[in-house]
This record gives sequence, C-alpha cells and structure tokens, in this order.
Amino acid sequence: MADQTSDDEVFDFSNIEFTREDLVTALNDMVKEYRKLSHSLEEVKVENADLKNSSVEPSAVETGDTDSLKIELSKLIAENDVLKNETSELKAEIEILKQVVSAWNRSSRSLHKLNESQKLANDKSGLGFNSSECS
Repeated sequence: MADQTSDDEVFDFSNIEFTREDLVTALNDMVKEYRKLSHSLEEVKVENADLKNSSVEPSAVETGDTDSLKIELSKLIAENDVLKNETSELKAEIEILKQVVSAWNRSSRSLHKLNESQKLANDKSGLGFNSSECS
C-alpha cells in the first residue's frame, strides 16, 4: 500500500504499483472512516437537538422571566401554607373523632354489661315472688 505520511493524502488509483489488495484495503479503510464520521455526525445532531430542547435562553431569563418565577414561587409558598393549615385542622378533627369513637365503645361495653346483669323475662326469683312459687 502507499506510504501514508499524512491524513490528507489522496490515494492515487492510477498508480500501477498498487495491487488489487491495496485498493480493496484502501476502500475498506475509507468506508470505516466514513462510518465513524457519520456516527459522530449523528451524535452531534442528537446532542444539538437536546441542547435546543432543554436549554433556556439567557436573554429570556434576563428579560423578566425571573419576575414570573418569583411570582410563581410566592404562589406556591402561599398554597403550601394553606395546605399546612388544612392539615392541622384535619389532625384536630381526627383527634376529636377518636375521642367520640372511644366514648361510643365505652358506652357499648357498659350497655352490654348492663344487659348481661338483667334477669330473664321468665325468671320469677327474687323480690315480689314467693320462693315456694318458683318451683
């Protein structure tokens, strides 16, 4: 193959001293280089598109977007405060409801005990009844 002293050297296909193998090798090298360059070009295109899509232009920030961002931030802070207050109110309401449910449970247990201690309707023992009539 030709003596390659620089990357810019042009391959002289008309030179008789080159064999078919030299020409095939040179062509394969050119194809490989072309593929590398094509791949690099595609990567650069993708990177360029990503930068265009994701970057904020400095002039847009300088022309008043900072003010709109500050306004948006203050709105979010106010909304956060409102949500904190609602959360506190809901927690207090939950505590009250826990106490109500607890009172209901105590009342239910007391009523159950009271019902257990009462006599049956056909029980004729005790006050007002003669012991001889029980049997």
